[in-house]
Amino acid sequence: MSEGSAGRTGVALTERQKISWLRLIRSDNVGPIAFRDLINHFGTAENALDALPELSRRGGTKQAYRVATVSEAERELEAARRCGAVFIGIGEPGYPAALRQIDGAPPLLAMKGDLKAATRPSLGIVGSRNASVSGAKFAAMIARDAGRAGYIVTSGLARGIDTAAHRASLETGTIAALAGGLDRPYPPENIGLLDEITAGRGLAISEMPFGWEPRARDFPRRNRLIAGISLGVAVVEAAHRSGSLITARYAADFGRLVFAVPGSPLDPRCHGTNDLLKQGAIVTTSADDVLEAMAPLSQFELPLPSVREPEGQTQSSPAATSDNDRAAIVHALGPTPVETDDVVRHTGLSPAQVYLLLLELDLAGRLDRHAGGLVSLTSVE
Repeated sequence: MSEGSAGRTGVALTERQKISWLRLIRSDNVGPIAFRDLINHFGTAENALDALPELSRRGGTKQAYRVATVSEAERELEAARRCGAVFIGIGEPGYPAALRQIDGAPPLLAMKGDLKAATRPSLGIVGSRNASVSGAKFAAMIARDAGRAGYIVTSGLARGIDTAAHRASLETGTIAALAGGLDRPYPPENIGLLDEITAGRGLAISEMPFGWEPRARDFPRRNRLIAGISLGVAVVEAAHRSGSLITARYAADFGRLVFAVPGSPLDPRCHGTNDLLKQGAIVTTSADDVLEAMAPLSQFELPLPSVREPEGQTQSSPAATSDNDRAAIVHALGPTPVETDDVVRHTGLSPAQVYLLLLELDLAGRLDRHAGGLVSLTSVE
C-alpha cells in the first residue's frame, strides 16, 4: 500500500453532516455498531436522529431518551478548533484504512497533528508501563527500524514501552491513541511528548468527547484503536492481565499479526509475552522478524466501509415491528452471548426485522454487544 493511497479514497462530509454524525454518536446508547445500523437503516444521520426516541421507547426504555443537541455538537466542534484538531468520519479521506475494516470502528475520530500519518500502514508497539531498560531499548529499536521502513508506529502514550516507541519514531512518524479527549491526555508527564508528536510528523487520535477525563474502563477502547489501526502489534514485556494483552487479543480478533518478545520466566513483566508465544504469536528477537512478516500485508488496498450517506436520501421512519416480534427476540436472548444469525434462525424473523429489533433494545440500554458480533440481554426478563 503506497503512502497515502488509502487516505485518498472516500467522500468528505459536509459541515451539516458532520454535526449530525457527532450528535448521533454522542446520543444515549449509540455506540459504533448502533451508529452503523442506524445509518444503514435510515440513510442519513439526520433521519436517524429523528427516529431515536421512538426506537428507544419501542425497545422498552424506562426513562426519557436524550438526543445530543445541535448546540452540543457545535460546542465540541469549536473545542476541536481551539485545540487545533479536526473530526474525520469513517468514509472520509484521511480515516485510517485498516481501522475502517474492524467491526464497530469509531464513526468519527478526533485528530490533531499531521493528518497524513493516518494514511500510512501502521505497526503497533505496546508493553509494560514499568519497563526494564532492555525492554525499552528493544522497543525503541523496533520503532526506529519500522519507521525507516515506512511504517507509522502506533501506541498508547503510556509510560514505559509506549513512551520508548513514540520517542524513537518522532522523526519518522508516530500515532498516539488516547483514552480520554484530545484535550485530556494521560499520563500528565507525557504531555510534552504529545506536543512533540503533534508538532512533527505524528498524530494524536481519540474517539472520546473533548473534555472527557479518561477512566479505567476507557483504556480497553484505546487499546482497541491501537489494534484496529495497525496491521500488526508487537508486545514488548507484558505481565499477566495487562492492558497490552488486551491489545494483543484485539489484534488477533481483527486478523492482525501479533508479535511477542520472549523474556526471562523469572521476570513477571515477561509472563504475558511468553504466554502469547505459547498461543502462537510470532517470536520476535529482531526488527527483521516484524518487517519480514508485515511486508506482504502493506501491499494491499483496503475497501471502503458501508457507513456512508447517499446523496438525496429522503426521510425515513422506523419500520413496523410488532410486540410479538419483540417478545420473541427477548425470549430468544439471555445473559449468554449468541450470534445474530442464530437469533434469526431461532425466531424465524427476517434478518432486517431482527437487526431493527436488536437496535431498539440497544438504544433502550437492554442489549450488550460482544466481540465477534455476539449479543446478549443486559438482564433476563
